[in-house]
Amino acid sequence: MISALNQLVDLVEEHLAEELDVTGLAGELGTTEYHLRRMFSSLAGMPLSEYVRRRRMTVAAADVVRGEDDLLSIAVRYGYGSTEAFGRAFRAVHGIGPRDVRRDGGPLRTQPRLRIRLTVEGSIPMDTRLVDRPAFRLVGHAARVPLIHQGVNPHIQQHITALPPEEHLRLKALGDTEPGGLLQVCDDLDPDGTEGSELTYLHGVAVSQDTSAPDDLDAIEVPAGRWAVFRTAGPHPQVLQTTWAATATEWFPSNSWRLRPGPSIVAVLERAADFSTATCELWLPVEPA
Repeated sequence: MISALNQLVDLVEEHLAEELDVTGLAGELGTTEYHLRRMFSSLAGMPLSEYVRRRRMTVAAADVVRGEDDLLSIAVRYGYGSTEAFGRAFRAVHGIGPRDVRRDGGPLRTQPRLRIRLTVEGSIPMDTRLVDRPAFRLVGHAARVPLIHQGVNPHIQQHITALPPEEHLRLKALGDTEPGGLLQVCDDLDPDGTEGSELTYLHGVAVSQDTSAPDDLDAIEVPAGRWAVFRTAGPHPQVLQTTWAATATEWFPSNSWRLRPGPSIVAVLERAADFSTATCELWLPVEPA
C-alpha cells in the first residue's frame, strides 16, 4: 500500500494539469479507488483532491513569478478556462492573487511533493479480530452530519441527546445480532475523508435480515462480508479516534486487507456515566488486498 500511494503521488506530478485516473491506477495496482483514497487522506492528513490542488498551484506559482507567459496561458496550462477561475484557485492556496504575486514575488505557500514512508513502531497495541458476518440491517435514527476528525462531533451529540430516554431502551430491545448494543454508525462517507463533508450518521442497533423493524425507524442494509473489529478502552473519544487513525498508519499497511465500501460501526460495550471513558469496538468492512 505504501508503494501504491507513492505511485499515486508520482501520477499527480505527471498529470498536474489533467484529471487523475485514480480508478485506472488502482486497478493496475490491484487495489480499489475507495481504499486508495481512504489510505491517502489518512496518511497524508488531507484529501487527495486537496493535495492535487495545492501541488498544482505550487507549480503554477513558479510560472506566474517567472513572467514568461500571460496569466490566461498559465490558467489554460493548468486546466482552468479563465483567469478568474485560476485566480480563485490560486488565492485559495496562497492567500494572494496571481497578479499580486507577479508584481511582488509573493508571499507563497508551497506544498512540497509528498513521499510516504512507513515507520513501524508498534506504538499503539491493536486488539483485533476478523469476523465473517451474513447480511444484516442497521436500524435506528439517521441524520446527515458533517465529518469532524477530532473531539466530540456536536452535530452527532445533538442528534443523540434529542432522542428521549425511552427510545434508547426501545432500540436496545430490538437488537438481536452482532455488533451488539447501541451502535454509532457512519455511512456514505466521502472516500477522501474531507473534514466538513457530509455523512449519514445512524444511532441504532443491528438486526438480522428476517427481523421486522418499526416503520418509523431508518434502516441501512448491510451485505454479507468480513469485518476487522478493533477493541479500544480508555478516555473517550480520544482513544477511539487514535485507534481509528492507527488502522491506516499501522494496521492496513502491515496486513493483507483493504477497506471495502460500507458503514463504519462503533459498538459501545461499557462506559462511564459521563462518557469520559469507554470500552468500544470499531467495526470496519474489509476484503483481501
